[in-house]
Amino acid sequence: MSKQVAVILSGCGVQDGSEIYETTLTLLRLDQLGIGYRCFAPDMAQHHVIDHRSGEAAEGETRNVLTEAARLARGEISPLAELAADEFDAVILPGGFGAAKNLSSFAEKGAEMEVLETLAEALGEFHEARKPIGLMCIAPVMVPKLLGPGIAVTIGHDPGVSGAISAMGGLHRSCGVEEIVVDFENRVVTTPAYMLATRISEAAVGIFKLVDRIDELMDL
Repeated sequence: MSKQVAVILSGCGVQDGSEIYETTLTLLRLDQLGIGYRCFAPDMAQHHVIDHRSGEAAEGETRNVLTEAARLARGEISPLAELAADEFDAVILPGGFGAAKNLSSFAEKGAEMEVLETLAEALGEFHEARKPIGLMCIAPVMVPKLLGPGIAVTIGHDPGVSGAISAMGGLHRSCGVEEIVVDFENRVVTTPAYMLATRISEAAVGIFKLVDRIDELMDL
């Protein structure tokens, strides 16, 4: 049976959900490697809805994170509450500001943020079982709250976000857009993706490296 990876989404769209290119590139690379995957997202209301043309909040509009994420998964998606680590070999979280708005409260509270309880429970199971965990873009900012202090991650080199990671007890490593940071002891892999990328091809290099390393770690 092929390896199986859970992919956790936070909506659809960079400003209020999962980054579409990051998600697509992740699923593409998994498929190229012959790795099976299943997408999950929390069944909850989005923090807010952003008009992606103007960048402004759409007043009075509400959307559901799971329903929106289903757009990215072509309908093949399950509620995050149903994710069981024992059914998968690894888990990957694409970025997008949904990670900072829907999966956590980082966008509002910074280092004082809280993370979604169902996400913490799911990631805790993967971590305890020593199954590889990949995060990209802004998503690595959640690692200290999700998995504990002292784990090396990267979001690129943004001083504000890296400072928040340090304030929460994490270890931030500066990293180029086409590179990854691997914490071998904790089996956590991160890459900056669109925290730094200016073109989809730039994001693809780092994301493909992340998926490739997750693939390698699943064999160890």
